[in-house]
Amino acid sequence: MSRFDFDTPVNRRGSGSYKWDDTDDNEVIPLWVADMDFRTAPVVVEALRRRVDHGVFGYTLVQDSYYEALIRWFESRHGFSFNRSQVIYTSGVVPALSAIIKALVPAGSGVAVQTPVYNCFFSSIRNNGCFIADSPLKRVDTGQAEFTYRMDFDALEKVCADPAVKLLLLCNPHNPAGRCWTRQELERVAEITSRNSVMVVSDEIHCELTMPGHRYVPYATVDSSAIVCISPSKAFNTAGLQIANIVCPSPEIRAAIDKAININEVCDVNPFGPVALEASYSSEGERWLTQLKDYLWHNWLYTKDFITSRLPQCSIATLEATYLPWVDVSALSVDSETLEEELKNKAKVWINAGEMYGSKGYIRINIACPRTTLAEGLGRLCNYLEKL
Repeated sequence: MSRFDFDTPVNRRGSGSYKWDDTDDNEVIPLWVADMDFRTAPVVVEALRRRVDHGVFGYTLVQDSYYEALIRWFESRHGFSFNRSQVIYTSGVVPALSAIIKALVPAGSGVAVQTPVYNCFFSSIRNNGCFIADSPLKRVDTGQAEFTYRMDFDALEKVCADPAVKLLLLCNPHNPAGRCWTRQELERVAEITSRNSVMVVSDEIHCELTMPGHRYVPYATVDSSAIVCISPSKAFNTAGLQIANIVCPSPEIRAAIDKAININEVCDVNPFGPVALEASYSSEGERWLTQLKDYLWHNWLYTKDFITSRLPQCSIATLEATYLPWVDVSALSVDSETLEEELKNKAKVWINAGEMYGSKGYIRINIACPRTTLAEGLGRLCNYLEKL
């Protein structure tokens, strides 16, 4: 079986890349925003090339083959079954979350989150006039300079018992904690939210990016009333093509969400997103994804060994899913926002500060890049932090 190439660097500077071109300093290695530095699967490139060759890019009709590919993929890979009528397509998971909150949560009400968590959860909640009801995850140290997170079910129960809290935004798998939630954990979430009449919206954009020994459990398989947001964008590095799907079983709730999608003007997609999704969710796309996950796994092992050997005072969260290791830098006695700026300007490596995810004293690193790039970036990071 032929191997796909994840080792050869792709020059992204000057391509309009948010990750690479959002700085004038060409010496900076960006290990921050969550897109990958790999070319997408060849089957996706070929499908897009055929669409470009057509030469006409008018308004897009999403066709039957799109829904067939989507439904087949999730049913065969993850045991998550749904039908076409339950799907609303849109331009991204974040626009989906914002529209869902607009549709289902009255202004002034609460939306629960489990921090640290994806920063756009906060903006989607605030932009719709709602307040953030935080149920922090519990950190658990596991030894050998590693730690993990567990859900604090007592805290979640307390948050959900507040009648002002109407909805829980679940991150499954979790960014940046790196957790791939188990079925047992998700069942507890379902019990608590159901008992307190709190709706659940699950952001499952990282669902394909699990590490060996961990399996993604679609939240809808433990809670049939849940709303799930999915997209191939993280797994296939196609975020710029702007395609995502909301799966909602309730016709009444789905109608309300569809109305909000139209109010927010994110009801139309470009000609390339559906084409890329169909190609991604194919047998050839699956073969590429398998090799990508193996490469990311070895990048994770490399990162863990690098940081724990060079910076033993900085423990690292065990990565069960995503490509975004989460590192505790609190022992360095400098806030992580300041550290982000210092690393960017002095060490020439760009990471994300933990404050944006709701936790001080941590940094998030994007390891989805060729190993040579990763080695150089981690070397710069550790060289600078060792001086602190």
